Amino acid sequence: MSSERAPLERTYPLLPLRGLLVFPGMVIHFDVGRDKSVRALEKAMVQDHYLVLASQQDGQVDDPRQEDLFGVGVLAEVKQMMKLPNGTLRVLVEGLERSKIQNYVRDDEYFEVQIQRFFISDSADMDPELRAVTRTVLQQFEQYAKLSKKIDQETYGTVVDIEDPGRLADAIAAQLPLKIKEKQEILESFNVSERLDRVLSSLADEREVLELEKEIHQRVRKQMEKTQKEYYLREQMKAIQRELGDKEGRQGEIDELRDKMANLQLPELVAMRVDKEINRLERIPISSAEGTVARTFIDWLLDLPWTAKSVSIIDLGRAQRVLDAHHYGLEKVKDRIIDYLAVQKLTQRSAGPIICLVGPPGVGKTSLVKSVAEALKRPFVRISLGGVRDEAEIRGHRRTYIGALPGRIIQGMKEAGVRNPVFLMDEIDKMANDFRGDPASALLEVLDPEQNFTFVDHYIDLPFDLSDVMFVTTANDLYQIPGPLRDRMEIIQLSGYTELEKLEIAEQHLLPKQKIAHALKGERLKLNEDVILEIIRGYSREAGVRQLDRLLATVARKTARQVAEGKKKRVQITVQNLPDYLGPAQFNYGAKEEYDEVGVVTGLAWTPAGGDTLTIEVAALSGKGKVVLTGQLGDVMKESAQTALSFVRSRSRELLLDNDFIDKTDIHVHVPEGAIPKDGPSAGITMATAIASCLTRRPVRHDVAMTGEITLRGRVLPIGGLKEKSLAAHRVGIRSLIVPEGNRKDVLEIPKSVRDELEIVFVRQMDDVLKRVLLPAVSDAPSSLEVYPGFTQGIHEDYPGQGARQ
Repeated sequence: MSSERAPLERTYPLLPLRGLLVFPGMVIHFDVGRDKSVRALEKAMVQDHYLVLASQQDGQVDDPRQEDLFGVGVLAEVKQMMKLPNGTLRVLVEGLERSKIQNYVRDDEYFEVQIQRFFISDSADMDPELRAVTRTVLQQFEQYAKLSKKIDQETYGTVVDIEDPGRLADAIAAQLPLKIKEKQEILESFNVSERLDRVLSSLADEREVLELEKEIHQRVRKQMEKTQKEYYLREQMKAIQRELGDKEGRQGEIDELRDKMANLQLPELVAMRVDKEINRLERIPISSAEGTVARTFIDWLLDLPWTAKSVSIIDLGRAQRVLDAHHYGLEKVKDRIIDYLAVQKLTQRSAGPIICLVGPPGVGKTSLVKSVAEALKRPFVRISLGGVRDEAEIRGHRRTYIGALPGRIIQGMKEAGVRNPVFLMDEIDKMANDFRGDPASALLEVLDPEQNFTFVDHYIDLPFDLSDVMFVTTANDLYQIPGPLRDRMEIIQLSGYTELEKLEIAEQHLLPKQKIAHALKGERLKLNEDVILEIIRGYSREAGVRQLDRLLATVARKTARQVAEGKKKRVQITVQNLPDYLGPAQFNYGAKEEYDEVGVVTGLAWTPAGGDTLTIEVAALSGKGKVVLTGQLGDVMKESAQTALSFVRSRSRELLLDNDFIDKTDIHVHVPEGAIPKDGPSAGITMATAIASCLTRRPVRHDVAMTGEITLRGRVLPIGGLKEKSLAAHRVGIRSLIVPEGNRKDVLEIPKSVRDELEIVFVRQMDDVLKRVLLPAVSDAPSSLEVYPGFTQGIHEDYPGQGARQ
């Protein structure tokens, strides 16, 4: 049945095709199973066997609508229809002519359309150009047929016998393995010349692919052994991958990495490096361990925040409120932090000088930095440097083995996700060094604002900008930090808390926290100020509040047990029943010498846990001028004792001593708690006073404590740690304090509540000290050597840096 027999003015049922396209002149059979398609086919069979075939744009759509179909199809005639056993209809159709859908008449039970028909052109009037293109197409098709094994000789002969150029183009397009969209473009080419050009282009592309496949096949056959079929298949796959760049199993991974890279705003240098590494990963066999190393490296490069920044709004009022809410006291430290933030706000910079918070354990250094991050609304990252002794921990490992990783700095930046976090380096004074390198030296570049904008990690091997990071470090002992590293940081000292500050911290922060943690809300647990003060004085000796927090947790646990067992609903802790919860008191706070003694003087010491009192005892024995120093004293403290003795000898006439007393007397200087190392020069005036008291038999005032370094001429030199020492003296009930004149400027650091209760005497000469503290000689003055109880481990006679330390 020819196309001329089809009526011109009428509507036709439309049958949607998925994964298939029919050209005019093409005879093909296919199965029809969808309800709409079956009804359209039945409608065509009832009328005159004509229907329109239009392909779907997406073959996955099961129930297509008008917009899912291409606008150009083919008018076809149903030649044969047969019903299969499974209920599906198999039809044989012949494409007649191109048809452009003008209008959908119905689309409910089946599609019915009005079309514009395009009749097949006549080949009689071909111009020379059209003949030339037709001849070229036939030549290309001939070469394609020779390379392809899918076109048999009969099909080839049928195609080349077609004289009409338009029908020839359709017939060749039907034989090519093109995608539906590409075939549709040829179908929609109503102009014969345009259609031939499209077919010619497709033929050329397919012929090149076939030639490449043949070349690959030949190359693989040369490499394989005839008896190794598996080896042949593997090599063929490799060859195809090399030529086409299709990695099969890895291609999805490569595409994912490229998409991720495209979505990131990477610096040009980094983007070039990532692209190079991805290309290298494509060439690595899947089974190679090197692929895992390369993938890990690419992931690190893509995960680092090269350009991402957190929006940080510096609100000084909010920062002050956050610091006050989280920390009681520490006014100078908080003022210094607010000053720092104010400068950042004015300069519009994310970072500035590197801050180092130095102070004893438990005073809130780490929590202060967390509060700063919260106030700035910036991510907080913390790394601990305690015990780090390998340079690779800072700069990373070179990518020479599978387990290589970046250093802690780059790891912290990845964790933060932005390039301007608040970065805390905790315990920077606890680093060490050995044969693996010096991590402190590796930190020089990190903490130097003039260098850290090009920090290079050995693993990443690309400059990373750390200039926007707010670095904060913490340390317990400033002088354990190497000098060059310390020079790059701005030091903020945090001293220990006073008893009143500890009391406020316990009431406002620690106790409420422990009540919540142990489900003791409301009145289930009651502690008044006296109980908390007793815990502070009798059970914790520390500069911070960490041990106090643990003790309150112990009380809360025992209370929770009583409540859980049903013994009590409410527990009232008093000073009397406190030992039932914490045991006997561990420390004897509030104790001082009970009476004036000969050769016994109260000194003051600085310890990492704060200040402490130190009793120095001297005994004069018959002998030959031997000097004995006991109490595990360091070299500096021993030298101070020798200096003190020399001063007393130089004042023998004023002190009414025999000129030859040293030849007939052995002097024993002892500092109790002999198991605890002690060092520093600030006990000089204390030892000189004790020696003078012992030799002159003049008692020393028991309510006076003193600190200061002595010279041979009797000058009293300034010392460090005056605040901590003053707090210790006040704690034990001493009301008179003798300090060097050079420390007058440090008195303002002492809390006003303590200053008001202390008589602070400033002295320049040792003679002034002796005049003030030595009482008239009493022949029967007691000379007992009572041991002062309750010393803390690690006592040092002076603040760090004042003289040598053990």
